[in-house]
Amino acid sequence: MPTFPASRLADIAPFHVMELMARARALAAEGRDIIHMEVGEPDFPTPEPIVAAARASIANGRVFYTPALGLPELRHAIADFYQTRYGLSIPAARIAVTAGASGALLLALACLVEPGSEWLLTDPGYPCNRHFVRSFEGLPVGIPVGPESNFQPSPADLEAHWNVRSAGALLASPANPTGTMLSNEQLAAIADFIRQRQGQLIVDEIYHGLTYDREAQTALQFGDDIFIVQSFSKYFNMTGWRLGWLVVPERFTRDIEKLAQNLFISPSTPAQHAALAAFTPATIGILETRRQEFQRRRDFLAPALEGLGFHVPAKPDGAFYIYADCSALTGNSEIFAHDLLESAGVAVTPGLDFGRHAPEKHLRLAYTTGVERLAEAVDRIRRFLG
Repeated sequence: MPTFPASRLADIAPFHVMELMARARALAAEGRDIIHMEVGEPDFPTPEPIVAAARASIANGRVFYTPALGLPELRHAIADFYQTRYGLSIPAARIAVTAGASGALLLALACLVEPGSEWLLTDPGYPCNRHFVRSFEGLPVGIPVGPESNFQPSPADLEAHWNVRSAGALLASPANPTGTMLSNEQLAAIADFIRQRQGQLIVDEIYHGLTYDREAQTALQFGDDIFIVQSFSKYFNMTGWRLGWLVVPERFTRDIEKLAQNLFISPSTPAQHAALAAFTPATIGILETRRQEFQRRRDFLAPALEGLGFHVPAKPDGAFYIYADCSALTGNSEIFAHDLLESAGVAVTPGLDFGRHAPEKHLRLAYTTGVERLAEAVDRIRRFLG
């Protein structure tokens, strides 16, 4: 007799930050002033050139299905972006426009994951990645990483966790929740390690553009056999538009197209027409100003947290998160985050979401609100700590 739901659901945990955000919104609806530092969403609105392009496309009736891999002109615009930003010539035929980075990850993993195959991920890391692997009957294997390695894996770490069931690795640079990046040397060595074992590498680069002390280099420069996940959500400030892209190794392009046809039909047509304006000089100028503001926030918040008794073991290279060690203040970050929200009206994310490697010692704080509000949050935390 069949049983429902499928047994794999037992391995898929709730996305706790979304539940915490719901509680924060409920408190706000009751009249509480909540400072939101829990969710990875830029507080800036979508740049006006993008919004104007969406309005124009809808007004002109461009609302019908597009090809499954996206508007040809958008795929070419993304290819041009790789040439402009990284100096790389990527054929537009290798670019699949997707329903956000999540859609890109789902397509890549649907293409690659065999039941029982093992995929290496960092712990801590973005929680949905391990759940995506499990959804296709794969087995996510967490590699514990910490400040001694800048919260990123080395080839030796991969070697220690690789076995006959290993199929590949899914890594992120900059990473969520730490904001740390892989160096060019690390990326090249990891790509070579996996290539030598006939595995497959997927690199999440959705926070490219939001880097501060050094520019991020795409893993594509280390081989055309690497899947790259990208998004219009973070740097381009288009979270709710649900649009991203996947750079696909040539031998998999037809497979990805078949999957996209069946799983998604096509990405959002208005969002795609809007995104054509994302790469214009006017839009990039707006986004670069906002990048500077994120850096100003990071440079304020990290030392402020240290002054409260948190430890920031790795300065974020990019994204908009600080993964703070709170072990000097509490033995349980989940209870701490709950009490901080209820008592002080500051919403942060406990380490529980990001894996099993010392989650009780860590909190993720997103600097996705202005410096004035961050300063207010610091004051509230100080009073909360007594």
